[in-house]
Amino acid sequence: MFTVPDGSGGEAVSWEHFLDTDRGWNFHLSRNEGSQTKSDRRSGFPEIQGFARKGFEAVREAFVENFSRRNELGGACCIYHRGEKVVDLWGGIRNRATGDPWEEDTMVLVHSATKGMAAMTMAVADSRGWLDYEERVCKYWPEFAQQGKDKITIRQLLSHQAGLFAFDEPVDKGVVADLNRLAIVLARQNPAWEPGTRQAYHAISLGFYEGELLRRVDPQHRSLGQFFQDEIASPLGLDFYIRLPEAIPNARLATIESHPLKMIVSFHLPLMLALMNPRSNIYRALLVNPGSSLPVDKERVYARNLEVPSGGGVGTARAIAHAYSVFATGGRELQLRQETLQALTAPALPPKRGFYDECMKGEIQFSLGFMKPSAAWPFGHPGAFGSPGAGGSLGFADPQAGIGYAYVTNRMGLSAGDPRDLALRNAIPQM
Repeated sequence: MFTVPDGSGGEAVSWEHFLDTDRGWNFHLSRNEGSQTKSDRRSGFPEIQGFARKGFEAVREAFVENFSRRNELGGACCIYHRGEKVVDLWGGIRNRATGDPWEEDTMVLVHSATKGMAAMTMAVADSRGWLDYEERVCKYWPEFAQQGKDKITIRQLLSHQAGLFAFDEPVDKGVVADLNRLAIVLARQNPAWEPGTRQAYHAISLGFYEGELLRRVDPQHRSLGQFFQDEIASPLGLDFYIRLPEAIPNARLATIESHPLKMIVSFHLPLMLALMNPRSNIYRALLVNPGSSLPVDKERVYARNLEVPSGGGVGTARAIAHAYSVFATGGRELQLRQETLQALTAPALPPKRGFYDECMKGEIQFSLGFMKPSAAWPFGHPGAFGSPGAGGSLGFADPQAGIGYAYVTNRMGLSAGDPRDLALRNAIPQM
């Protein structure tokens, strides 16, 4: 046993560790005087639960330190190794206003980490022979060919190389909820430049294009959120939704704590200035029409029965890590073809002008709906693929190491390279 400050200026707290031979290291955070009370939670004092198997104890320690040293509010981390769940941790505060704790089944909005889950639906469609990443989008969706988009391939679209990062026509919640109306807007959009020449982060728009493409190739013409639920989440038993249903109670949802100005000033100077410029590419892609706040609902925490496949996914770290684990270990549970998995692990292919991103103002590598590791955005081995989310969430598959990883949080921090996530990933033993 040892003590650390609780971070609120109050008394010291004790971390009690014990070894469970069946599940590995477990721990519980409590005050010195005994079990945590409701008043303790309202003071912001965190409770940590879960386990880390032998060999992954350092991840547990990093998770603990996220609360004692890195200002964590509430969050979860889960890791699968070669198909086995080896880390499953959660804790802290789910809702600052009520002081309610983060429970085992608490779900949270993961912003752009949703992109990885949406990209999985494209991979399933490719594995079933419904689409070919190298084919033109208009082969499956003829109306898409408008405005000079007839030569755009699925690979280019999923790799943010289509110049379709923003909308000229108004797109609000009503349009997003009506997939037929949304499809018309998508098809009429004019690319910002010649597709395939430049890269620009399709922060919100990408998921809508993926969704309509999937509707066109799926024999049942399901929405992306419904397809994900039917073909990925349900078979794997995942608590993750791209279309959050009415049946999910507010009590299972963590509320997001955000400090937008702190986030903006944490970015490198060119991106920081772009985020403050209403005419910039990233401002148009991320902040307006329809904007990144679309999935948030004041009354219900998050919007229900609304699909935002590039930024509206709600779920647990356990679900994200499990899904990536399947992709990291051969995909048998989803009947994925090896050719599809090889395409995902292959190096990203740049547009003509390279990987410099016209929205993010730096080099990023994207491939087939996922982010790939690079010098600027490192994670896993070179064949890894995943997606970070605004605020610090991250999920990825590392087939070489056999790892499926996820970290989620309700306190918004850095969008990539957040110290809490980095500490967890750096603690994973070398595979």
